[in-house]
Amino acid sequence: MPRLGNLAKALLALAVALAASALLASSSSPGRAASAPLVVIDPGHDRYANSATEPIGPGSSTMKIKDGGGTRGVVSGKPEAVINLAVSKRLATLLRRAGIRVAMTRTTTSHVSMGNVARAQFANRRHAAAFVRVHCDGSTSGTTGTHTLYPAYHRGWTDDIYKSSLRLAKLVQAGLVGSLGFPNRGLDARSDITGFNWANVPVILPELGFLTNPGEDRVLASSAGQQKAAVGMCRGILRFLGRAPSSCG
Repeated sequence: MPRLGNLAKALLALAVALAASALLASSSSPGRAASAPLVVIDPGHDRYANSATEPIGPGSSTMKIKDGGGTRGVVSGKPEAVINLAVSKRLATLLRRAGIRVAMTRTTTSHVSMGNVARAQFANRRHAAAFVRVHCDGSTSGTTGTHTLYPAYHRGWTDDIYKSSLRLAKLVQAGLVGSLGFPNRGLDARSDITGFNWANVPVILPELGFLTNPGEDRVLASSAGQQKAAVGMCRGILRFLGRAPSSCG
């Protein structure tokens, strides 16, 4: 092979370096995207309730109904499932803009509810960094306010996710109260939530407000109120993931 001059050698080296750089960039981009944390958003309920039963926890003989159906706005008349989904879609948009991967257990309100074991397994299979189950509350006593449920400690069921779920609950509750401005009803550790007991990832269930309260129903049935709820949860989730919450708005 004839000897190359210094200029030719330099040009050849530059071409090889550029080709290697392009190959590295194309092969590493999918890896970087896949390394972003994944959040599973679970809009509570669906169009139809599900009266079938399922074990309340792995290996349990205690059975619980899959989904008794949600509440409904006392003023707006909107089903809880519809509001849950509207808020969840807004939350998904905010998280994706912040560089977080998102998976949703449903994107329409048109089916029989899948039940809570299936919802938990959806998050488990995806190794979610956080599993956020979006709900609204109802009461016959005129109760108001926002509260967030998280798994009570249960050896063999929730002992591996208890601490992380509690931390997530604290951050999301603070975000929701700051954004929505409803009374702060605090946190509620629950041992009777099937979707908690089957989860292998940090999980919470924010109750955004009471649709049986006229004022809170009006807020949560509105686009502006749904955006506030999404922003509040987004801030809490990003803090949990060690990200700056400023991108939530």
